[in-house]
Amino acid sequence: MRALFGIITLLSCLSVNVAANAEPGEKDAVALAERGAMFIKTYGKAEMIARINRKDPQFNQGALYLAMRDMRGITIAHPTHALIGKDFLDVPDADGKAFRHEMVAVAQGSGKGWVDYKFRNPATGKVAPKSTYVLRVDDVALEAGIYKH
Repeated sequence: MRALFGIITLLSCLSVNVAANAEPGEKDAVALAERGAMFIKTYGKAEMIARINRKDPQFNQGALYLAMRDMRGITIAHPTHALIGKDFLDVPDADGKAFRHEMVAVAQGSGKGWVDYKFRNPATGKVAPKSTYVLRVDDVALEAGIYKH
């Protein structure tokens, strides 16, 4: 099973890297979250946290990356290490929307779905529309976001 997952993961990484010049879209975000869910089921949550935090290219393609939040809304894995362990649940987006509350609600409710908000795009330095796909896996939520233009 682990060998098969390794092959599938390698192939999916290659397909993502082929499209690396194009901006990631919704399908890419969903695929990344689902790959993370498969990884957790195969290797466990602790290993997924380690991979996200060390910016493993399998789960971090620059503009598109995986993050993990617990069901209370605390970030437990993120490529930006300063966010780990912090409670930003009540910090709104640029329009005052409490989007992190919505992410937790999606995870606790249907277990998967999109949350739209506005956030500073690190590539441009400007606030831009962003959509994040949230996918619950056991007691955590995986998140993969894309900027929209």
